[in-house]
Amino acid sequence: MSSHRHRHRHLHVVVVVVLLLSLFVSSSHTFSPYEESQIRTFQSYLQLPTPHPNPNYTPSVSFLTSVAQSLNLTIQTLEFVPNKPLLLLTWPGLSPHLPSLLLNSHLDSVPAEPRLWSHPPFSAHRDPSTGRIFARGAQDDKSISIQYLESIRNLKLSNFRPLRSVHLSFVPDEEIGAADGMARFVPSEHFKNLNVGFVLDEGQASEGEDFRVFYADRSPWSLIVKATGQPGHGSRMFDGSAGENLMECVEAVARFREAQFDLVKAGIKEASEVVSVNLVYLKAGTPSPTGFVMNMQPSEAEAGFDVRFTPTEDPDLLRKRIEEEWAPISKNLTYQLIQKGPIRDKAGRPLVTATNDSNPWWSVFKQAIIASGGKLAKPEILRSTTDARFIRQMGIPTLGFSPMANTPILLHEHNEFLRDSVFLNGIKVYEHIISSLSSFSATAEQ
Repeated sequence: MSSHRHRHRHLHVVVVVVLLLSLFVSSSHTFSPYEESQIRTFQSYLQLPTPHPNPNYTPSVSFLTSVAQSLNLTIQTLEFVPNKPLLLLTWPGLSPHLPSLLLNSHLDSVPAEPRLWSHPPFSAHRDPSTGRIFARGAQDDKSISIQYLESIRNLKLSNFRPLRSVHLSFVPDEEIGAADGMARFVPSEHFKNLNVGFVLDEGQASEGEDFRVFYADRSPWSLIVKATGQPGHGSRMFDGSAGENLMECVEAVARFREAQFDLVKAGIKEASEVVSVNLVYLKAGTPSPTGFVMNMQPSEAEAGFDVRFTPTEDPDLLRKRIEEEWAPISKNLTYQLIQKGPIRDKAGRPLVTATNDSNPWWSVFKQAIIASGGKLAKPEILRSTTDARFIRQMGIPTLGFSPMANTPILLHEHNEFLRDSVFLNGIKVYEHIISSLSSFSATAEQ
């Protein structure tokens, strides 16, 4: 009896140990020294902070230049605005007259609040048990910068030579609208001389197994509405006071917003397929040393709205709605609409890239993902916006893609991270993508 209990306890201990070991093995990986060096390159790049409002791009450009030199890539540094360099690398193709492949990423990042992170946001701390690499920019989008380069390293080691030239651009100021970055690069002779046929830009992580891919961005608009009305004592009732006029505007916008949101809630449209409008500020009242004068009605009031315009909608109809419903002059309302970037290409078409057989680049890209062992989710419109909009404006097919499956979406959030295994798998995915797209010689002429 005693011996039986002893054997039972021993078996129980063995089972517990095996379970614990299985948990440890499932959350950690053993990588080759070569793979470890690729991870360290990623960490080193993340440790060079480039957050706004005052990013210092010089160390990052120097680092990327050194990596490019180790790969024997052609290196060019452009500067359309002082202290805002744009790094352009080229892997020359065997047939450089063919339209080229451009891989784009940005140098900058949004700020981070260290006190709200579990590890310093620019330390690139790597958790040994989970493989998580914590850093601002780990997902947005410094991972793809290094994955581009390391995939080229792997291809060169295999003696692969591209038919088409492959260009890599590392651009400044994407996070603040790209006015001094991609917006200046695309119209330049430098860009024209690249003879770009197809572009890959940043995408987003996927919480599932399928990679997300984006064929369009929503365009950011800023809408400022100002109301005027008769000022007076707080005890008096006026028709058409500034506050009343502005509230009518806010209510009209709210009705439109609700109708758009209902389409999402009902599953009729995705969130990125509707026009989103959000009230971001209200300004009114007469300031006082302790706050505001409470017995005085102001003569002016103002509201600001963040508008995200989907490329499948008609911009003229939205402008008409603003003029007639949201800010009619008959209600003493005026408005200012600021478009942050293009909404149509040079031929007047919506800024979308075809994701069907009419686009041969898409077919090659899709097959490359399958060959890498990955799967693509249904193509999407990105809720926000990227540098891709400037390239689509030129009529050049452009997809947003970042190979980060089974990964929480943490761009711009605290504790942004990317697992080491996901990073390394992304390198292999790009190997297939770059080799396939740069070897494509059929009917992809634009």
